[in-house]
Amino acid sequence: MGVAVGMTRAELDTFPGLTMLPRSLAEEHATRAAVLNVAAAFTPRIEMVPTPGSLTGVLDMAGTALIFGTPARSTKAIASAVHALGLRARFAVSSNFHTAVCVAPFAVKEPRLIPMGEEKRWLGSLPVAALGLTAEQMERLDLWGIRTLAELAALPEVELIVRLGQQGKRMRSLALGEYPHLMVPEEDAFALEDFLEFDSPEDRLEALLFVAGPMLDQLIARAQMHALSLASVTLTLLLDGGGEHVRTLKPALPLADRTILLKLMNLDLQAHPPPAAVTGLRITAEPGKRGKVQMGLFSPQLPEATRLDVTIAQMEAMVGEGRVGSPRLLDTHHPEDFAMERFVVPTKPPSPPPQRFSSVVRRVRPAHPLRVWLDSASGGPGSFHYEDRRYRVIEAYGPWRNSGAWWSERVWAREDWDVCAACGDSVLLCVLAHDRLQHHWRLEAFYD
Repeated sequence: MGVAVGMTRAELDTFPGLTMLPRSLAEEHATRAAVLNVAAAFTPRIEMVPTPGSLTGVLDMAGTALIFGTPARSTKAIASAVHALGLRARFAVSSNFHTAVCVAPFAVKEPRLIPMGEEKRWLGSLPVAALGLTAEQMERLDLWGIRTLAELAALPEVELIVRLGQQGKRMRSLALGEYPHLMVPEEDAFALEDFLEFDSPEDRLEALLFVAGPMLDQLIARAQMHALSLASVTLTLLLDGGGEHVRTLKPALPLADRTILLKLMNLDLQAHPPPAAVTGLRITAEPGKRGKVQMGLFSPQLPEATRLDVTIAQMEAMVGEGRVGSPRLLDTHHPEDFAMERFVVPTKPPSPPPQRFSSVVRRVRPAHPLRVWLDSASGGPGSFHYEDRRYRVIEAYGPWRNSGAWWSERVWAREDWDVCAACGDSVLLCVLAHDRLQHHWRLEAFYD
C-alpha cells in the first residue's frame, strides 16, 4: 500500500481502508511487569534491553542447570511460561550478552543455541540492522556497501576507528560476538495487574466478561508460579467521558478458579452496573496463600468453601447487598445497632461455647406499637392493649434508661420495662419500651 515508518497522521489518512490502532502505554507497562514476573521464576538476574517494536529481556541462567536442566530444556520451559501469558516470543542462547540480543529476533521457527566460540559464525549472516544502529550509521555502512555482520567484521579495525571513532570499534566487536557487557539486573515488585484499553466504548456485560476471562487466566498463572492464589480481585472500569467504576471481589478463601471468579464478577456487575460505556479495563489482585480447611476425622462433610461465595452473591442479588452474612453487634447501647459481616470459612474447628444458663429473648421486628395506661402510684405501665385484649401489669421492673447519638440526627432516648402482664388465663413476660423523644410505647420482646 505504500505505508512507511515515520509517516504523519495526515499522510496516513490518504490511504483508503487503513485502520490505525492507538498505542497503549498502560498495556505495555502491564505486559512488561508480567514478563518480569514470569522470568523471576527462573532466575533473579534479569535485564531488559530497550529495543523498538518489541520487549527484549536477557536472563542469566548460569548455575541453574541442576534445577532446570540443559539450556535446551530450560529454554523450552521459559518459552512455555511466556506463551501461557498469550505472548509470542523468540529465544536465543549464548554466552555473550549482545550476541543473544542480536540473534533472538531472527529465531523464528525454533530457539537458537549458540555454542561458545561460534558467535562470529552465527552472527555473520545477519543484516547490520540487527545491531540497532542509528540512521546515520546505517547510511554510512550502506554507502560502503556493507550489508551483513560478516562484512562488517572483515573490515580493518584501525581504519574503522579512524573513520567512525570508538563507535566503529564497538560495532566491529558486536559483529564478532566479542563485545563485553556488565549485566545490571532489575526486578519489578511482584504485583498482579493487567490492563486492556478498548478501541471503542463498550456497554455490554457479556463483552466485558469475555475480555476479563483471559486477563484472569494470566493473573492466576502468574500467582501460581509463586504458589499463591487470588485473595481479592479489583476491577477498575474506565468510563467513556472520564471517571472510573471500581468494584472489589473478596472470596471467602483465596481462589485460583477462573470459572468461579467470572461468576462472582458477573453477579457483582449485574447488581452494580457501570453508569456509562467502558473504554478500558484494569484488573488488580492481591495474592494469598492457597486456601486449605483442615476437617476433623469425625466432623460432618461441609459444602465446598469456594461455592459459598457464589451462593452468597446469588442471595444478595435477590435480597440486596449487605443483607446476607453474620450479624455483629456494634459498640453502642442501642439495642437495634448491628452490622452484617461476610461469612468466613474457619481454618480450624470452632471450640464449643461455655455452658451458661440464661433466659431467651425473642425480639419482635418490627416492634409492635401499644396503647399503655400508666400506674398513678409508680409512674410505670399499669395496663396495655395488645391483640384486641387488655393486659393488666402484675409486676414491672424498671425503668432501664438508655440514650445516645445526641450529636447527630440519630439521637435516641428510651426507657425499657420488664413486665409480667395477665389477661384472664393468658400471661405475658415481655419488654415494653417507651420512646422519650417521640412519646410512644412499643412491645419490643418476649421472654421464654
